[in-house]
Amino acid sequence: MNEPTSRVERLAAQARAARAAQPAFARLQGPARDALLREIAQRLSNQRAPLIEANVRDLEAGAAAGLGPALLDRLRLDGPRLDGLAADVRTVAALADPLAGEFDRRELPNGLHLARRRVPIGVVGVIYEARPNVTVDIAAAALKSGNAVVLRGGREARQTNLALVALLHEALRAAGLPEALVSFIDAPEREAVSELLQLADCIDVMVPRGGHGLIDLCRRESRIPLIAGGVGVVHIYVDASADPERALAVIENAKVQRPAVCNALDTLLVQASAAERLLPMLAQRLSAYAVLFHADGKAASLLAAGGARVEPLAPGDFDREWLGLELGVTLVDDVDAAIAHIAVHGSGHSEAILSEDPEAVAHFLNAVDASAVYHNASTRFTDGGQFGMGVEVAVATGRLAPRGPVGPAELTSWKWVGRGDYLARA
Repeated sequence: MNEPTSRVERLAAQARAARAAQPAFARLQGPARDALLREIAQRLSNQRAPLIEANVRDLEAGAAAGLGPALLDRLRLDGPRLDGLAADVRTVAALADPLAGEFDRRELPNGLHLARRRVPIGVVGVIYEARPNVTVDIAAAALKSGNAVVLRGGREARQTNLALVALLHEALRAAGLPEALVSFIDAPEREAVSELLQLADCIDVMVPRGGHGLIDLCRRESRIPLIAGGVGVVHIYVDASADPERALAVIENAKVQRPAVCNALDTLLVQASAAERLLPMLAQRLSAYAVLFHADGKAASLLAAGGARVEPLAPGDFDREWLGLELGVTLVDDVDAAIAHIAVHGSGHSEAILSEDPEAVAHFLNAVDASAVYHNASTRFTDGGQFGMGVEVAVATGRLAPRGPVGPAELTSWKWVGRGDYLARA
């Protein structure tokens, strides 16, 4: 048989191979899938040097291309992060089998016994940007739940992704399984994304992880159903009843711990009656991290008085995912005004209220439409690992299921199983 020559033919061939490999893998028992994951984790621990060398090449190329510190941090895969990645894969291996057993059992009056059984979605496609750890996270979640996966990573992490996929293929071969269960699309051209989105005969669901541009492209062009996630325009509302010192600690964590990730804080909403007490303290606390504030009016004056760097709000700033050490700040009259602001500018990712007022808290948690809402907790918790899933494929921000962090169990559907005694419908 002739080898595919064009990029379109190569993409289709890879997707067909994933489709062909998946059904037999789905029938593999849970312990065998878990053994594969433990093998992957062991190889991540044992083969650090070539992975780090590949990542250094990506980091050097990224710095030469002018990537900023926050994006370079997203790209970095050093020893501690590899250790964390291996630990996450082991955590996934230790999770309950998402395909085991049946649920929602019922018996109908006619004697038909019904139940639902979890099944893999099939072939999961994922398009993502410059975070190489995502390559392993997605593969682990997909393999745990009996799926094949087709990956298309960003060009910034190409060398690291190729090294990680080679490791995954080694583990698959060692388990006697086809490499096609984890397929990597080594095609950095933007046109490859559009071509991949047409392969509805081979790919069952597509997960775009990236900015508005990528997700909008996928919504316009995809013939494949989407689980869209990754865009965060994240808010924290500070109510006048909040404990200032404890609130500042949560705000600091949400903004500066990992500023380039999607669950980091983008806009701080402060009840106007608390601003004079809170904002100068916030300015002093975050100035240590060189955070640039975007604010107007009284908020800008109070932040500047605390020694902060402040720029006037520009049109569109409230809709910005900063992905760096920048923060929008605005004053609101009350919790209703905060909810109204989030309804206009939020992305459906993560929203939080810091408050000691039970009525305000209940109103916020009930009224805000997002995949995760928090009371007196950082938005940084919206993460598959933090939620006990081990890893995540994405944070889905739409209203249809799955919503929030997408782990192994969320990469399943179900089928109804009916049992009768030669039963015919009346």
